[in-house]
Amino acid sequence: MAKADRGEIGGRKGTDMIAAKPTVAILGASRSHGKYGNKAVRAYRAQGWDVYPVNPAADEIEGVKAWPRLADVPVERLDRISVYLPPERGLELLDEIAAAGAAEVWFNPGSESRELLERARDGGLDPILACSIVDIGTSPAAFPG
Repeated sequence: MAKADRGEIGGRKGTDMIAAKPTVAILGASRSHGKYGNKAVRAYRAQGWDVYPVNPAADEIEGVKAWPRLADVPVERLDRISVYLPPERGLELLDEIAAAGAAEVWFNPGSESRELLERARDGGLDPILACSIVDIGTSPAAFPG
Protein backbone atom coordinates (compact mmCIF):
# COMPACT_ATOMS: atom_id res chain seq x y z
CA MET A 1 0.00 0.00 0.00
CA ALA A 2 1.31 3.45 -0.87
CA LYS A 3 2.01 5.82 1.95
CA ALA A 4 0.72 9.34 2.01
CA ASP A 5 1.78 12.16 4.30
CA ARG A 6 -1.16 12.82 6.57
CA GLY A 7 0.53 15.53 8.57
CA GLU A 8 -0.18 15.54 12.28
CA ILE A 9 -3.19 13.54 13.43
CA GLY A 10 -4.09 13.29 17.10
CA GLY A 11 -0.75 14.61 18.23
CA ARG A 12 1.07 11.93 16.24
CA LYS A 13 3.02 12.31 13.05
CA GLY A 14 1.29 9.99 10.62
CA THR A 15 2.65 8.83 7.29
CA ASP A 16 0.83 5.53 6.93
CA MET A 17 -2.83 5.96 6.01
CA ILE A 18 -3.78 3.09 8.31
CA ALA A 19 -1.55 3.97 11.26
CA ALA A 20 -3.21 7.18 12.41
CA LYS A 21 -6.93 7.41 12.99
CA PRO A 22 -8.54 10.74 13.78
CA THR A 23 -9.25 11.30 17.46
CA VAL A 24 -12.32 12.75 19.15
CA ALA A 25 -13.29 13.39 22.75
CA ILE A 26 -17.04 13.34 23.36
CA LEU A 27 -17.88 15.69 26.26
CA GLY A 28 -21.20 14.58 27.67
CA ALA A 29 -20.88 11.01 26.43
CA SER A 30 -23.77 9.01 27.82
CA ARG A 31 -24.61 5.38 28.61
CA SER A 32 -28.20 6.03 27.50
CA HIS A 33 -28.74 4.92 23.88
CA GLY A 34 -31.35 7.62 23.28
CA LYS A 35 -29.00 10.50 24.09
CA TYR A 36 -26.92 12.17 21.43
CA GLY A 37 -23.83 11.84 23.60
CA ASN A 38 -24.18 8.08 23.15
CA LYS A 39 -25.12 8.24 19.48
CA ALA A 40 -21.94 10.26 18.91
CA VAL A 41 -19.76 7.57 20.49
CA ARG A 42 -21.34 4.94 18.24
CA ALA A 43 -21.25 7.14 15.12
CA TYR A 44 -17.59 8.13 15.43
CA ARG A 45 -16.56 4.52 16.12
CA ALA A 46 -18.53 3.36 13.07
CA GLN A 47 -16.65 5.92 10.97
CA GLY A 48 -13.26 4.67 12.19
CA TRP A 49 -12.33 7.37 14.71
CA ASP A 50 -10.49 6.75 17.99
CA VAL A 51 -13.16 7.81 20.48
CA TYR A 52 -12.58 9.09 24.01
CA PRO A 53 -15.87 9.41 25.90
CA VAL A 54 -15.71 11.92 28.75
CA ASN A 55 -18.13 11.35 31.61
CA PRO A 56 -17.12 11.48 35.29
CA ALA A 57 -19.93 9.07 36.25
CA ALA A 58 -19.06 6.26 33.81
CA ASP A 59 -16.25 3.72 33.62
CA GLU A 60 -17.07 2.81 30.03
CA ILE A 61 -19.54 3.73 27.32
CA GLU A 62 -20.35 1.36 24.48
CA GLY A 63 -17.40 -0.81 25.46
CA VAL A 64 -14.96 2.11 25.34
CA LYS A 65 -13.13 3.32 28.45
CA ALA A 66 -14.61 6.60 29.66
CA TRP A 67 -12.48 9.37 31.09
CA PRO A 68 -13.61 11.48 34.06
CA ARG A 69 -12.19 14.74 32.67
CA LEU A 70 -11.04 15.99 29.30
CA ALA A 71 -7.58 16.57 30.80
CA ASP A 72 -7.35 12.81 31.52
CA VAL A 73 -7.69 11.79 27.86
CA PRO A 74 -4.32 10.22 26.89
CA VAL A 75 -3.85 11.98 23.56
CA GLU A 76 -1.31 14.72 23.08
CA ARG A 77 -3.54 16.73 20.73
CA LEU A 78 -7.07 15.70 19.81
CA ASP A 79 -8.34 16.27 16.32
CA ARG A 80 -11.78 17.15 17.62
CA ILE A 81 -13.78 17.79 20.76
CA SER A 82 -17.51 17.34 20.34
CA VAL A 83 -19.69 18.81 23.09
CA TYR A 84 -23.04 17.36 24.20
CA LEU A 85 -23.52 19.27 27.45
CA PRO A 86 -25.89 22.06 28.50
CA PRO A 87 -24.43 25.53 27.83
CA GLU A 88 -23.95 26.31 31.52
CA ARG A 89 -21.79 23.18 31.92
CA GLY A 90 -19.91 24.05 28.74
CA LEU A 91 -19.11 27.47 30.22
CA GLU A 92 -17.61 25.77 33.27
CA LEU A 93 -15.38 23.63 31.04
CA LEU A 94 -14.19 26.27 28.55
CA ASP A 95 -10.75 26.61 30.14
CA GLU A 96 -10.26 22.82 30.04
CA ILE A 97 -11.49 22.71 26.43
CA ALA A 98 -9.08 25.47 25.42
CA ALA A 99 -6.20 23.81 27.29
CA ALA A 100 -6.74 20.58 25.33
CA GLY A 101 -5.68 22.38 22.15
CA ALA A 102 -7.89 20.32 19.83
CA ALA A 103 -7.83 21.16 16.14
CA GLU A 104 -11.64 21.57 16.18
CA VAL A 105 -14.26 22.20 18.86
CA TRP A 106 -17.85 21.39 17.95
CA PHE A 107 -20.84 22.59 19.94
CA ASN A 108 -23.76 20.42 18.91
CA PRO A 109 -27.33 21.74 18.83
CA GLY A 110 -28.52 22.42 22.36
CA SER A 111 -25.02 22.73 23.81
CA GLU A 112 -24.53 26.33 22.77
CA SER A 113 -25.56 29.75 24.00
CA ARG A 114 -24.60 33.23 22.91
CA GLU A 115 -22.54 33.69 26.08
CA LEU A 116 -20.76 30.34 25.62
CA LEU A 117 -19.82 31.08 22.02
CA GLU A 118 -18.64 34.62 22.84
CA ARG A 119 -16.51 33.40 25.74
CA ALA A 120 -15.12 30.57 23.62
CA ARG A 121 -14.05 33.06 20.94
CA ASP A 122 -12.66 35.44 23.56
CA GLY A 123 -10.62 32.52 24.89
CA GLY A 124 -9.03 31.85 21.50
CA LEU A 125 -11.30 29.03 20.33
CA ASP A 126 -12.96 28.92 16.93
CA PRO A 127 -16.16 27.08 17.86
CA ILE A 128 -18.11 25.19 15.23
CA LEU A 129 -21.86 25.18 15.81
CA ALA A 130 -23.35 22.20 13.99
CA CYS A 131 -24.09 18.51 14.36
CA SER A 132 -20.74 16.76 14.36
CA ILE A 133 -22.37 13.39 13.62
CA VAL A 134 -23.67 14.74 10.32
CA ASP A 135 -20.24 16.22 9.61
CA ILE A 136 -18.60 12.77 9.69
CA GLY A 137 -20.99 11.51 7.04
CA THR A 138 -23.76 9.81 8.95
CA SER A 139 -27.03 10.61 10.70
CA PRO A 140 -28.04 10.39 14.36
CA ALA A 141 -31.09 8.45 13.12
CA ALA A 142 -28.73 5.64 12.06
CA PHE A 143 -28.07 5.00 15.77
CA PRO A 144 -31.47 4.36 17.37
CA GLY A 145 -32.05 4.59 21.09
